[in-house]
Amino acid sequence: MISISLPDGSVRAMPPGTTPADVAAAIGPGLAKAALAARVDGELRDLNRPIEHDAALALVTARDEADALELARHDYAHVLAEAVQELFPGTQITFGPSTDDGFYYDFAPKDRPFTEEDLPAIEARMRAIIAADKPLRREVWSREQLISRWKQQGETFKAEWAAELPGDEELTVYWSGDDWLDMCRGPHLASTGKLAPDAFKLTRVSGAYWRGDQNNAMLSRIYGTGWLNRKQLDQHLFRLEEAAKRDHRKLGQEMDLFHLQAEAHGSVFWHPKGYVIWRELEAYMRRAIDGAGYREVKTPQVMDARQWEQSGHWGKYRENMFVIPDEVPNTEDEGPIVSDHAEWMALKPMNCPAHVLIFRQGIKSYRDLPLRLYENGCCHRNEPHGALHGLMRVRQFTQDDAHIFCREDQIVDEVQAFCNLADRIYKDFGFTYSIKLALRPEKRFGSDEMWDKAENELRDAVAAAGLNTPEYGWEELPGEGAFYAPKLEWHLTDAIGRTWQVGTIQSDRVLPERLDASYIAEDGQRHRPVMLHRAIFGSYERFIGILVEHFAGKLPQWLAPVQAVVATIVSDADDYAVQVAAELRKAGLRVETDLRNEKINYKVREHSMAKVPNLLVVGKREADEGSVALRPLGADAKQEVLGLAAAIERLRDAARAPDLT
Repeated sequence: MISISLPDGSVRAMPPGTTPADVAAAIGPGLAKAALAARVDGELRDLNRPIEHDAALALVTARDEADALELARHDYAHVLAEAVQELFPGTQITFGPSTDDGFYYDFAPKDRPFTEEDLPAIEARMRAIIAADKPLRREVWSREQLISRWKQQGETFKAEWAAELPGDEELTVYWSGDDWLDMCRGPHLASTGKLAPDAFKLTRVSGAYWRGDQNNAMLSRIYGTGWLNRKQLDQHLFRLEEAAKRDHRKLGQEMDLFHLQAEAHGSVFWHPKGYVIWRELEAYMRRAIDGAGYREVKTPQVMDARQWEQSGHWGKYRENMFVIPDEVPNTEDEGPIVSDHAEWMALKPMNCPAHVLIFRQGIKSYRDLPLRLYENGCCHRNEPHGALHGLMRVRQFTQDDAHIFCREDQIVDEVQAFCNLADRIYKDFGFTYSIKLALRPEKRFGSDEMWDKAENELRDAVAAAGLNTPEYGWEELPGEGAFYAPKLEWHLTDAIGRTWQVGTIQSDRVLPERLDASYIAEDGQRHRPVMLHRAIFGSYERFIGILVEHFAGKLPQWLAPVQAVVATIVSDADDYAVQVAAELRKAGLRVETDLRNEKINYKVREHSMAKVPNLLVVGKREADEGSVALRPLGADAKQEVLGLAAAIERLRDAARAPDLT
């Protein structure tokens, strides 16, 4: 007999070859029905795969949502491939992984690329396969069997891949019923009927190169989204619909905030209205960091390659850096523009080394610490063209960056103070958030002892701030730290439930050592400071993109590029409208006038599209009475007639930044 240890601490004696399904049935019929897969000694496995030795077993049900979704999406991909081959004989299959919200499969069609018109028929055939409740069976095959099978079936892509798999790897296939199989590591659900037929949707078709190489054959990739039940699918489709409405690129154009173009890949052209948002955020952050004891600095954009070599970035980050020669380009003949003897420099991808150089100017005492250096630092990173995405991923960006140089005994207090500062700022913008601790990666600088100490300091600081609780989604992420330091990450949740990683603080002992930063301690000796890297917005570009999508363009009044428009009903009120706008500007409000000879309903629609928070409508009666008809933005908002002084006071109060109220 073998011993099966269960999560509740009990142990069951079972014969060798027992499957997780057998254990579930022995516990009870309810669990047998609910079980989808199992973790055997931590490894996710099929429910019907035999266990041959003593093992710890945890049965996976729909309550284990992450595992259950991974299994379901993997199975949907296989069902998609089976359906396509049934409908379009001669189509070759390649790969079909699960994704964060669904799945895709790459096909080599026999006659023509697939189009979105094909998707309804494929969906219908997938539902038929699910309804057939075909068992999904795992078999181990030899490499020769696999290659022979694929060649016999005309599956040249699969045959090529099978021939290149490592010789010592166990090769497995999964049958769907008795007539269709795919090469796959698994695991899978017990049968196709375990999938919900109304919890998936095929979403789009695109081209994809075989093995991601543009020199290879072009394939047809079919994408889908898959969930455990119809309710989850409906919620996801609603989020997609909302996300499309809130897309900052679309709203940015409608609101005339910014644009992007090929002449400056990954860099933003800020229009006047967009730059108003930037300036308000910059002023807000300056008030916050001034109050928290930071000193603002400004550092060079271009630094010598030797500096980046010394910091370690040249070796570990150079592929993400823009490198430039330190010589006058050749302008006299058609030879190389840059000689073989050029010295190299780089646009800074981050501000950290430059802040160390400022710290090193002059002798620092232990009494000078902590020293908090802040910079709205413009950085450049050589992101691939295909990875760029509006404001969310760019090549040129500005960080609300700061580095705190402190003594060992000050670390926990400084990190705790930062946690409190970040908490206040995120709440000013109406965000909830979770905190994660990203731990040491495989490729890193520094000793294990140093990493142990740094990770524990961050844990202690979050605990001291009272944020290491389920309410704040506290979680530790193995392997996701920077190469020089562990880091705390702040993940904001937006209005439609998406999360965005923005703020961070990292406890770094590596860079001060590599760049020879030191201070004179109380004992009269030189000591290394610890360097805390921190940001709250992350970058202004991305944070503005998040804000625009979170608020669907209806920004809080203090951030709105135009806080009010004075619009006339009749031309007789033009002079009064100009007077009203002048009074609003005196009160510090950003205001425009609309004196066009258009119907008022047209003006209301146009300014609503531009997300102007307040429309002040004036006609002859308002001009005679010294009043305005105030129409706030929003479908439920009601128009209210106010005296001009009362309207100005209300708008001025509503337009104050949250830290100034």
